[in-house]
Amino acid sequence: MAERRVNVGWAEGLHARPASIFVRAATASGVPMTIAKADGNPVNAASMLAVLGLGAKGGEEIVLASDSEDAEAALDRLAKLVAEGLEELPETV
Repeated sequence: MAERRVNVGWAEGLHARPASIFVRAATASGVPMTIAKADGNPVNAASMLAVLGLGAKGGEEIVLASDSEDAEAALDRLAKLVAEGLEELPETV
């Protein structure tokens, strides 16, 4: 299983708009993956309700993980999105 540990770059954490950006990017990647707080249970990264339910705050560590063969590049892109707190989807997600 591939995984990336990253701190949430959005000051408000993964709430509302940032969660929406993240979920759209996770879905667009086409790679099934999970997201979890460093000490929590993983949830589907493509589920808005699941991501909001994490309650991940700005600066808090999260773990992105996937068993897919194509996971490495997708996890790198999503980790960068989260770490930098991007306000738009990158063109190549």
